Amino acid sequence: MKVAQDSSHKDRQVLPTTILLRKSQSSQAALVPKEHKMFMEEAYNAAICFKMLRDLNGPEPLRLKYVIKKIKNMASRSPNLVLETIHDYFVDNPEISTRHKFRLLQVLESAIGASDFLEEVWEKAFMQLALENMIKTTELEDVYQDAASNVLVAICKHSWRAVAQHLETEVLTGVFPHRSLLYVMSALSSKEELFNQGEKACWEEQLAQMAVKSVQFLNADVWSKELLWALTKPDQMHHEQPPEKAFLFTYYGMILQAAEDSTMVRTHLKALLETSHQWPKQREGIAITVGLAAARHLDDVWAVLDQFGRSGPIKWSLHSFSPKSCEDLRWKWASSTLLLAYGQVAAKAKQHILPWVDNILSRMIFYFHYSSWDDTLKQSFLTAVLLLVEAVTRDEGAHSYKFSQTSELLDCLTVLMEKEPPDSLCTSVRQQTIHIISSLCKLRPPLDLEKKSRVLSVCFRSVFALPLLEVLEKHTCLFLEPPDIQVQAPAPACMQGGNRAEEVALHLGDDWPLVGRSLNDAPRGNAGRRLTAGTSVQTLYDRTAEALDQLLQSFVTQSPTTEELHILLSHMYIWLASEKAHERQRAVHSCLTLLKFLNHNIYVDLQEKFKRIGQLVGMLGILCQDPDRATQRSSLEGMGHLYQLLMRQKGGEVSQVEARTLKLPPQPGVDGAPLCSSGDQKAPPTGSPQDPIFQLSSSQIIKEVLKHLTMLELTDLIWTAIDGLGSSSPFRVQAAAEMLLMVIESHGAELQTVANMGRAIHLQLCSVRIPQAKENALQAITLLARNHTPELVAAFLDVSIPLDSHAFRLWRALGAEQPVSRLVLAVLLAWLQERPLPTEAGDSSPHPKEKTYLRSLAAMNTLQELQFAREFKAAMQEAYPKLFLALLTQMHYILELNLPTEPQPAQQAQKAQEAATPSPQSCSTSLEALKSLLSTKGHWRDFAYLELQGTWELFATIHTYSQGVSLLARAMVKNHCKQVKTVLGQLLPRLQSQDERERKVAILILTEFLYSPALLEVLSKQAALTVLARGLRDPSPDVRMLSLQGLGNILFHPEKGTLLRGQLPRFLEGFFQDSEPVVVRVMGAVSDVLRRLGAHGAGAQSLGVAINARSFFDDERDGIRAAAMALFGDLVATVEGREPGGLRTQVLQSMMALLLHQKDHCPAVVTQAKFAFYRCAVLLRWRLQHTLFCTLAWERGLSARHFLWTCLMTHSQEEFSIHLAQALSYLHSRRHHIKTWAALFIGYTICYHPQAVSQVVNDVDTNLLFCTFEDLKKDPEPGVREFATRQFSFLQEVVTRPKQ
Repeated sequence: MKVAQDSSHKDRQVLPTTILLRKSQSSQAALVPKEHKMFMEEAYNAAICFKMLRDLNGPEPLRLKYVIKKIKNMASRSPNLVLETIHDYFVDNPEISTRHKFRLLQVLESAIGASDFLEEVWEKAFMQLALENMIKTTELEDVYQDAASNVLVAICKHSWRAVAQHLETEVLTGVFPHRSLLYVMSALSSKEELFNQGEKACWEEQLAQMAVKSVQFLNADVWSKELLWALTKPDQMHHEQPPEKAFLFTYYGMILQAAEDSTMVRTHLKALLETSHQWPKQREGIAITVGLAAARHLDDVWAVLDQFGRSGPIKWSLHSFSPKSCEDLRWKWASSTLLLAYGQVAAKAKQHILPWVDNILSRMIFYFHYSSWDDTLKQSFLTAVLLLVEAVTRDEGAHSYKFSQTSELLDCLTVLMEKEPPDSLCTSVRQQTIHIISSLCKLRPPLDLEKKSRVLSVCFRSVFALPLLEVLEKHTCLFLEPPDIQVQAPAPACMQGGNRAEEVALHLGDDWPLVGRSLNDAPRGNAGRRLTAGTSVQTLYDRTAEALDQLLQSFVTQSPTTEELHILLSHMYIWLASEKAHERQRAVHSCLTLLKFLNHNIYVDLQEKFKRIGQLVGMLGILCQDPDRATQRSSLEGMGHLYQLLMRQKGGEVSQVEARTLKLPPQPGVDGAPLCSSGDQKAPPTGSPQDPIFQLSSSQIIKEVLKHLTMLELTDLIWTAIDGLGSSSPFRVQAAAEMLLMVIESHGAELQTVANMGRAIHLQLCSVRIPQAKENALQAITLLARNHTPELVAAFLDVSIPLDSHAFRLWRALGAEQPVSRLVLAVLLAWLQERPLPTEAGDSSPHPKEKTYLRSLAAMNTLQELQFAREFKAAMQEAYPKLFLALLTQMHYILELNLPTEPQPAQQAQKAQEAATPSPQSCSTSLEALKSLLSTKGHWRDFAYLELQGTWELFATIHTYSQGVSLLARAMVKNHCKQVKTVLGQLLPRLQSQDERERKVAILILTEFLYSPALLEVLSKQAALTVLARGLRDPSPDVRMLSLQGLGNILFHPEKGTLLRGQLPRFLEGFFQDSEPVVVRVMGAVSDVLRRLGAHGAGAQSLGVAINARSFFDDERDGIRAAAMALFGDLVATVEGREPGGLRTQVLQSMMALLLHQKDHCPAVVTQAKFAFYRCAVLLRWRLQHTLFCTLAWERGLSARHFLWTCLMTHSQEEFSIHLAQALSYLHSRRHHIKTWAALFIGYTICYHPQAVSQVVNDVDTNLLFCTFEDLKKDPEPGVREFATRQFSFLQEVVTRPKQ
């Protein structure tokens, strides 16, 4: 076919409504042998193609889109037909519009690209067509030229050498190349698909030769100015850069690299750096030019950059930049240009870079710290560091080179990570930063522990603490650049109004983005790349998490030790224990990835012991119960890999089958659907069926792992479980409690440091709110107590001052098993007997002494509370004698602590008096413990004996302590206590104790027990004499004195009974002395005689003592009344069970007086009246004696009065009459309270027994009652007034009733 056309054809007019078909001569010749049908088919297709090419000039967008699609399909089927038709259309229609040509050029580019082979004739023809249109100036400006240039680029696919040769010719003419030539050269340099294998290197070599030949033009003033103008010309879109301009920066750098004159290189670089730095692509281009020049002129480039960095504008922008004009903005980001330039220098210098690395890093770090912080600086710094690190890691000598700036660079990177927004993930800054850190870790010197710790903490927080991906998606959409939106450049001035270039290509459809460029398609640096429509938040997070996993693996690879593994895991534990489900899920996934990496690639020396691996087992074991399914599965799989590592360490290499199954890809769930998860990830599946360890449940795999842990590792596991008890996550608390119980069940006996564990469990129990978890923790204490009772007792004593409810539950758990409860009591008693003196404020004695003192007090406090615990009921009963004596001794010890150690000055008299009285807490605790022991262990009668006499007050001071102990022992004797024998068995060893307190308590009790018949069942009379005689040689004067008193007991001198009884009549005569003190002392002497007579008693003289004592019950003198009632009570207690005839009558007749005197105004009388009343009730064998005691001791009010009235008036009719008559006689009393009490008593009787009262009282008594009730209506107490009013009315009814 002939391309040249004759002149007649060129003059042919083009009619817009006519389809012109023009076939070449070759085509005409080819028609001869063809069939007519074939010819018509090709002619038809050519006509159709011709018509569609004409329709490209249409105005309808939908029609244009349809036509473009049809032409594209035809070009893919018959490219030659379309090429020939397009060529003919251009030839036959030279006057078509610019817009129409523009679209034809686009179609031509597509057809050439779709063709597998391009004939030489077409190659030349279309190359000429492209060259002619590339430099044309039209209203479409660069868009039209780019369309023509793209045709030339498409031809490069078939014959790049021809195009390259033409480009070289045009570039080296000495005239600055047209932008379209640079556009094509840019395409050749960036598109790999234009070349066959190995041809790209040829083009690059040719391009380098072109750069060498272009060096001469740098000296040409016009050429240099045009070059600088092309590089600095403002772009229509400042955030984008035309490809020809981006290539020009590269080509300029290649020219400078090829230059020999360093002065010229410096001059051009200075001029370039003094241009505007306002736009990002401009800064990137300048950096590329500088970097390429540094490949050969490193010293010159360094000098230029250093000089530029010290220039005035740079210093001004670093210190405080607040632009006042648009001109100032050109310098605002100059430091970012310098950062990028240093990065490019490092990337292009290659093997020459190592000696310069520290200097480059120091400059980068400087600009990072002192430049104005914004996204521009961040991205520039990250890009520069990436380039530097990649250059260094490519150098083989980097691993032997010691870098001095890596530590400071890591600081910058951690700051950069910390400044990332914590609630969004829009860029790959985190990912790239972690990659850089991972590469830096491979360089020398290695990171120190502090630096590594900070890096790990920052990286974990930056990645794990991100919000849920759903939240990130919503948040990120606010910052996401609109996807697939054509961003159109503003039209040039010549196009303003209506005829704009954008309108030309507006309707070419989605397949032909001819004018605008999508932001997402724009070339960007690798660092800080913003999220695009093609990259989801999930993908970006996955890549970031993968970078973090690679960082951890890099740490292990560089330092393959178990210590390194421990450091990595220890920083992960805080995230494994996070309260947020998605943070736990992310952390456990990273942990799983690390364990899987170690399991598949044995970097760590398995001869080394894993450090604190028990903590990891505990963490993963707890997370196996996580409500999030993904976390569950990851934890379970992690436990499987950990188990295999432990097996390898123990020498039990996993089988090859297991090793293969570990590498199998994950399988879907049973139903084929992904497992549900509340976090970022789908729940991973379980291990393959061939791998048994991955098929076990969480409890089973934990038990398997426990078998291979050392005692130290088990201890770490237990501590991890204990820490988990304090979590605020219910599942974590429950899982920790179950794990704690599981470990202690299997290994509790061999554990150490159990005391500390017990204290920690107590602290955590305070916050546990889940009943089952609390029960499991307490059950663990019960199991530990089997083998570690002393340690746990000592530990719990430290937390038992005061004894709160949580500590009390621990004590109950400690004694839940009967044998252990006995041992617990024994250890508590042992601690109770450890009684060192507490350290003073200025004492420098060691703290253990003080701790022992506190534990002794805590033991007392604990023993008091445990008396009410059912777990210790049987043990308390068995230990009663020891406990009884220990409590008495403890009280003496506490009283001693409060005595002054030296004479006090006068001004401290008040303090000395306070010191003589023990602190309320310590004294009351020991006393209350003794009371509880007596009242809860079946010895309430002994308790009542002391309670009703107010004897407990005697234990409050050291001076009356001995009297209190004696009265307590006396009560046991008089009440025939069953524990007398067992207590006696404990007394004998204590009499030989080294502790003076124990000997004193023992001799006090023994001297009283001499009056008990049970004594001789335990100790013979001779043995008792021997014991007392030994006491005479005791170092303590108190013990010697008490021993001497004991030797005078009637047990050893029976003849004393006759002598004492013979003195009683004379004592009775002394009752009638006028002096009140004399009478009181005489009555006290009679009581003492009765006590000393013991079991022998006063015999027949008891009746006389009773009669005489009763006669003083209503004496006007308070002391004598109290002494008489005390004597009467002692008499009744002495003769109980063997009372002589007539004494019972005296007792009955005394009951009313004793009852009424419980309202006496004298407290001593009230006390003795209650005690005597109680002893009489015991002698009379009344029922409900315990209730009676409680009523007398503590009850007040009408209910107590009614109960006492019931006890007194419901036994027999003859007693009824006696008591009523006595009550009537007390209505004449001058003591208001007794008179009122008698009236109330009679009132009860009238209410409940009106008929009996009417038969006993006469008219005089009735009038007396009316007068009494009338007076009581005026009583100050409202209850008494109301009662008197009712009784007055009721008495009137009784009197008016007819007597039966």
